[in-house]
Amino acid sequence: MRELLGGDPGELLALDTYWADFEQQFWKTGPPGFWKLERQQTFKEPNDEGWQTFAASRWHESLRILDARRPEFENYYRRIADSGFATRRVRVVEEPLTPYLQWELHVLRLRHEYGGLTRVVGPDRVAGAEADGPLPEIYTLGIDVMYEAIYDADGVLEAARRWRDPAVVGRCQEFIESLYHDGEPLDDYFARAVAPLEPPRLD
Repeated sequence: MRELLGGDPGELLALDTYWADFEQQFWKTGPPGFWKLERQQTFKEPNDEGWQTFAASRWHESLRILDARRPEFENYYRRIADSGFATRRVRVVEEPLTPYLQWELHVLRLRHEYGGLTRVVGPDRVAGAEADGPLPEIYTLGIDVMYEAIYDADGVLEAARRWRDPAVVGRCQEFIESLYHDGEPLDDYFARAVAPLEPPRLD
């Protein structure tokens, strides 16, 4: 992965600065659209009601909360389409699934249904790019900007890093896209590997 960055360390952004910048940049995304790579197997999302309910071991309630968000997702992805771009995500999935990832795949399935298309790859597909450590959580907006989400030891978002060099952004976008083309569509993976699972146990 390091060679894709070409030695460019990017710019570290405080969380408030990052959110404001991302919101402004996202809706200006041009070709080739928004591409995201997710590698970590566990996160914490303390500001998300569905995650809070999941973390409290109320699995079925968390899924009901998620299902109630259908109008929100429908409107969000319609706005994206009306803005002239699309979003694509690669989710690296290790099995057996962590409890968090089992929950997140339900979220991603709903996004996928409304236009936030996701494909799944296994860790073997990215092993060659992880000689220096696990891949970062990166996402490209056109070829103008790329962010890396930075998490604390508990998996809570604490900062972000930003790149603006089109050469760096373009190389990373092409890398994510190559993984996407090799991946399994999320709806297929979900039906095969997620839907049959019992609710996860949180110890």
